[in-house]
Amino acid sequence: MFSKILIANRGEIACRVIATARRLGIRTVAVYSVADAGAKHVAMADEAFLIGPAPVADSYLRGDVIIGCALKSGAEAIHPGYGFLAENPGFVRAVEKAGLVFIGPPADAIEAMGLKDAAKERMQQAGVPIVPGYHGDNQDPAFLDGQADRIGYPVLIKARAGGGGRGMRRVEDPADFRTSLESAQREAEASFGDPVCLIERYIPRPRHIEMQVFGDTHGNVIHLFERDCSLQRRHQKVIEEAPAPGMTAGVRDAMGRAAIEAARAIGYSGAGTVEFIADGSGPLRSDGFWFMEMNTRLQVEHPVSEAITGLDFVELQLRVAAGEPLPVSQDTVSINGWSFEARVYAEDVRRGFLPATGTVTHLSSPDGAEFEKGALRIDSGIRQGDVISSHYDPMIAKVIVHGPTRTAALNMLTRALGRHRVGGTLTNLAFLSALSAHEGFASGEVDTDLIARDTDLLTRAGQPDEVVISLAALASLGLIGAAERKGADPVPEHSPRFGWHFGWRHWSPAYHKTTVAFADEQFDRTVWIEGHNRFSVVADDGVQVIETVYVRGDVMVTSGGHRMPFHLNRQGSSIDIWQDGACFSFRVPDPTQGDTGDTHAAHLITAPMPGTVTTIDAADGVGVSAGERLLVLEAMKMEHALSAPRDAVIRKVLVMAGEQVQEGAVLIKLEPDDE
Repeated sequence: MFSKILIANRGEIACRVIATARRLGIRTVAVYSVADAGAKHVAMADEAFLIGPAPVADSYLRGDVIIGCALKSGAEAIHPGYGFLAENPGFVRAVEKAGLVFIGPPADAIEAMGLKDAAKERMQQAGVPIVPGYHGDNQDPAFLDGQADRIGYPVLIKARAGGGGRGMRRVEDPADFRTSLESAQREAEASFGDPVCLIERYIPRPRHIEMQVFGDTHGNVIHLFERDCSLQRRHQKVIEEAPAPGMTAGVRDAMGRAAIEAARAIGYSGAGTVEFIADGSGPLRSDGFWFMEMNTRLQVEHPVSEAITGLDFVELQLRVAAGEPLPVSQDTVSINGWSFEARVYAEDVRRGFLPATGTVTHLSSPDGAEFEKGALRIDSGIRQGDVISSHYDPMIAKVIVHGPTRTAALNMLTRALGRHRVGGTLTNLAFLSALSAHEGFASGEVDTDLIARDTDLLTRAGQPDEVVISLAALASLGLIGAAERKGADPVPEHSPRFGWHFGWRHWSPAYHKTTVAFADEQFDRTVWIEGHNRFSVVADDGVQVIETVYVRGDVMVTSGGHRMPFHLNRQGSSIDIWQDGACFSFRVPDPTQGDTGDTHAAHLITAPMPGTVTTIDAADGVGVSAGERLLVLEAMKMEHALSAPRDAVIRKVLVMAGEQVQEGAVLIKLEPDDE
């Protein structure tokens, strides 16, 4: 076994590898960019090397620099994690040429599966079923348009390189094919440096089921059962589970044998995942699944498979890379219980799941093991005080649960998400909570279109009700929201005494006027202090009578006879309120600074996040219709189209293609409504 390894990655996966290495007594070396100097993975490692500025092309993709750090540190092997250089055969060969061990599959195996078109041809030769489509090199738009007509709509455009849903577009209408192809090619070029795309038949009500495989250098290849990754948004996984609902022994055996054949066909060793698309229009069938691609690395969702098998996949990777045979065989592994993983992202759900940025001012989660198997496991590379930037993936944490049955595990997931709290940036926690409680998902009726069909229902959460607004008003006045004091009620930061002594008046009950803002809306409230921990919050359309008491750090609120738990955190003018996984972020406007809450004027198109302008469709003086695309912004390797909010005339385009912009920057001015 190795005595020291270098992890050529960052964030959650770097922390995950370090955790297992520590348990095995292996010293670890981290690498970091300037932006990650204070990151969690750097703090966890035994030593760390600066490798460049924030952009990944100048840091985490600099294989030569990383190999140099490994040699300088005395590391014997390099673990690539996932993403960045994990599936780069050139990097693998360079590692081996330097006399180091690559903790992953051989370069030839990565190369064989690195391009989807070549991989499908290889799998077809090995007898593994593939989805019908065009997998050739001809990228002439007219030719591909004709191939799509031949295959039949709807079709799926897929980048032949990379993964993660980047460079992938589903096309329903032939009229949209050219635009979708151009967008997929741009995104593929930006993400993988390869714009070539293939065209495939879109399987109706598809399910995304993948098989975990492991091979060693002694000729052993096994599968460690399946994961269902059908809950996806824009082809990116949101919640994964193992095993797959509705899976029968016969289908599992057929899919497992196909996965093993795929791995054997390329001489595979280490951890890998063979991904299949399955027909979800009815029960799973042994003749109703097709090979999609193989990920020649550890997957983000590997913890759910670890949970049901009891194995540590990073430990298996290390042992295989060190030349040991797999310590388990197909006959000795079995499925125990059920597991779910939910990915907590910094993103603005209400604005089309745009990636969000910001400093994590508050971070707390239910008690659970970190990077260790258990009923509840939290894997995260983010700590309170860390910055979510536009340079890297916006994932904050993975919440993993393991229970005896699917129903029990899903209930555990819902509860865990409701108690996970993140402040300082927008998150998808409320969306995940709604998804975990979705009736169809709970019954096991999953397919990759579930989220798209019910987006309105799933994103409806996130608008504060009157009780939440009332709590924000109380917090703005310092009446609630301060830290809990053991054995007594909390004392607000801005008052000499909590409760009814605060603002005491001789001739009448105390009242205060306040304003709080949520998104672009402001709420004016009058608060009457009725007694100890009892308040009346008056709005134009009614009164909320609120009683509060602190219980183990939460504020238990009684309103209209209904008692509910909330968690509050105030920092400066910002107020975060959590309830059942949803975080409502308010601010206290400062009228002296002209803070009116009107941050998105109807005649301005602004950048919703930091990014790069890749395409401009608008021109000065040209009329546009509501919903018409004006430009495309690329952020975090994903394209985001910005459209006209109404029928209008373009007054001025203020940016150029290729220009980098900051969040809130004005990109386009429209003629005002009254002109």
